[in-house]
Amino acid sequence: MTEPKGNKPTEPDPVTDRLAHETIGAAIEVHRIMGPGFLESVYEEAPCVEMQRRGIPFVRQHPVAMEYKGHAVGEARVDLMVGSSLIVELKAADALAPVHTAQVISYLKATGCRLGLLINFNEVLVKDGIRRIVLSP
Repeated sequence: MTEPKGNKPTEPDPVTDRLAHETIGAAIEVHRIMGPGFLESVYEEAPCVEMQRRGIPFVRQHPVAMEYKGHAVGEARVDLMVGSSLIVELKAADALAPVHTAQVISYLKATGCRLGLLINFNEVLVKDGIRRIVLSP
């Protein structure tokens, strides 16, 4: 069964895709050196160091205004906003849960970004903990 064209996510622009590739490379390097088992705060700081070293533009704990029916209802914080188009949410969990994916989707909707990475460092191989989430236009 094929998916209707209107529901199929389209790929992000080449710049965002390149930033995602570079961010994943930085995460793999952090995990190669540190491995699993640390607190999430450690896995937020170490990728920032690696991304700075690589010249990848990012903002840590990027504020996102949350609205409900046109009313400001609070503020969320995205772990990393890479460039101005990529959301990165970092975890150190036993396993990624559906709520983690929902969190990234909510951030994508709130920011207007189309691509998010969910990275769980608490894996033997970090590549097994990386989820690429594309928001349909």
